[in-house]
Amino acid sequence: MFNDLKARSIEFRLVEEDDAEFIYNLRINETYNTHLSKVSGNITSQREWIKSYKLRESEKSEFYFIILRSDNKKKIGTVRLYDFIQQKKSFCWGSWILNQDKTTSSAIESALLVYNIAFQQLGFERCHFDVRKDNVKVIQFHKKLGAEIINSNEVDYFFNYKKESYINCLHDFSKYLVTRND
Repeated sequence: MFNDLKARSIEFRLVEEDDAEFIYNLRINETYNTHLSKVSGNITSQREWIKSYKLRESEKSEFYFIILRSDNKKKIGTVRLYDFIQQKKSFCWGSWILNQDKTTSSAIESALLVYNIAFQQLGFERCHFDVRKDNVKVIQFHKKLGAEIINSNEVDYFFNYKKESYINCLHDFSKYLVTRND
């Protein structure tokens, strides 16, 4: 379905039902869920959520990925593309979690892969997303890539990111999209 789901040290694959335990454990881990919406339920309810997600995937209205290390195929995180607004050619991304087994460049590589998929493969022109105000490192990360804060509320900043900004940042960050040959 997608091309080039590999970066320098990581790769993506679509989520499967068998990933339910991994995802659930990531989402309930207090080290990783500080800035995420709270999870309820259990592994079985996570599996059921994945089943319903797979229907949205088949309709090409949402894509949920497991992030793997390229060197040993170990699962290190998740990321999701959703809330496709076709008339605005815009998408949102989130559910972005990287665990302790991530590579040093997993964050930048996974963000660039998300934008590659959305802008180059799915034809979107912009991205809309929100970040908790207290998630300072992620706010700085998105601003470094060229995202702009367009609004806020008590809890979140709302960002807009354009395809042109992605193309412009590739000059500085394209080395992270190089596929490994080993």
